[in-house]
Amino acid sequence: MDMKLLKKLCLTNGVSSGEDELRSIIIKEIDGYADEMYVDKSGNLIVFKKGRERAENKLLLSAHMDEVGFIVTGINPDGTLSVDEVGGIDRRVIAGKRVRLCTSCIDGVFGIKPVHLSGDGKNEIPKLKSMYIDIGAADRKDAEEHITVGELAAFEGRYDETETSIITKAIDDRAGCLVLIEMIKSEIPYDMYFSFVVKEEVGLRGAKTAAYSVDPDFAIVVETTTAADIPGNDECRQVCRLGEGAVISFMDRHTIYDRELYKKAFAAAEKAGVKAQAKQAVAGGNDAGVISTTRRGVRTIAVSLPCRYLHSPNTIADKTDLEAVAKTVSTLAEMIAGGHL
Repeated sequence: MDMKLLKKLCLTNGVSSGEDELRSIIIKEIDGYADEMYVDKSGNLIVFKKGRERAENKLLLSAHMDEVGFIVTGINPDGTLSVDEVGGIDRRVIAGKRVRLCTSCIDGVFGIKPVHLSGDGKNEIPKLKSMYIDIGAADRKDAEEHITVGELAAFEGRYDETETSIITKAIDDRAGCLVLIEMIKSEIPYDMYFSFVVKEEVGLRGAKTAAYSVDPDFAIVVETTTAADIPGNDECRQVCRLGEGAVISFMDRHTIYDRELYKKAFAAAEKAGVKAQAKQAVAGGNDAGVISTTRRGVRTIAVSLPCRYLHSPNTIADKTDLEAVAKTVSTLAEMIAGGHL
């Protein structure tokens, strides 16, 4: 797979509602490979690609472009920035982290009252209202020359690879975007639709309008999901594990997945010669929650990349799992679009 492109996607900031730069990169990548594409009023990129044959079933493959982050809610007298979260973020990973203000391109760091000045607070998880972004401004006037209220901020991450692993920010869901891009750039057996959607992290907003426009019969949501195979967590509560392949969901907080597609996803992985595993928890949610209930209903399944430390500046995924997701999705898409159910 194109790991250089994955790096570019992951390191491009795209907090929910600020996906413009990422969308431009995707458009440039697939230009000349897609038969039709347009950006809808929500900001979703909708793509149609012809296959060697007409599809028996109208299929939509979807991934979201946005990542979690922060939004500036105020500028304090001392020049620090008050913020709120955009998407779900574990507050324990915030303090001391570098961020990039997405419009002004200024770096800052999340500050918090030092432990030696806060008494017993060292044993508490700090609330976001007690934190701030420090950009090194002298005072409010100085900060206001560069920052405006409402500006988005993203974790300042880096991208590293080992022989087996990927360490980066925002792999949720840039990995899914990569899988779709590579499918669009390849020869596919049947006509298919693709959507790169916005604002998943703040309520599955983009996928709702994208699915309504495409009106598919079936959908595959290509996602990234939490792997809990970490020290101190009982094996029965690990949900999914790195190195064990694509993650297939049977239910989460928004969706009960199509039972036949759930079985077919495992069959697709076996046919492709890669591993697949069940997501062993009813937790979280993704764009399938709105896609599956669109119009007359859409038969939907989610295929996800397992990832440790999701929604943090440094996430870890396995390269073989990414390949397993790509091959499972491609094979399953051929089965669905070709009517081989």
